[in-house]
Amino acid sequence: MALETPALKHLGLDALASRYVHADDVPWEQMCQGVEMKVLVRDEETGLFTGLFRLAPGAVVPDHVHNEIEQTYVLEGTFADQDGVAKAGDFIWRPKGNRHEAYSPDGCVILGFFLKPNTFFKPLP
Repeated sequence: MALETPALKHLGLDALASRYVHADDVPWEQMCQGVEMKVLVRDEETGLFTGLFRLAPGAVVPDHVHNEIEQTYVLEGTFADQDGVAKAGDFIWRPKGNRHEAYSPDGCVILGFFLKPNTFFKPLP
């Protein structure tokens, strides 16, 4: 595995040492219009990914399918799709093959866990 936190350098650490990631030190990157993310850990080889996502009020994550299980914990605000609405403190998981468009009515911050990248049906804006 080639696990890393891209924005941080863990130089000089033993291969099995703990990696402490201070989320405030990781920059927000634009994913698509109104949606930003912080990459906390990823493995380019396997697709494993954990990140923080911040959605502006009314922001939409375009139509996509999950190629493996997705897990989401809502830290702030509300996060929704055609199946329901989650608020701060709620947990959502979606099985492999789930296809949806997600959105945030009033803005949110979520923690997302992926085993493989999603497939988007149109290029991200």
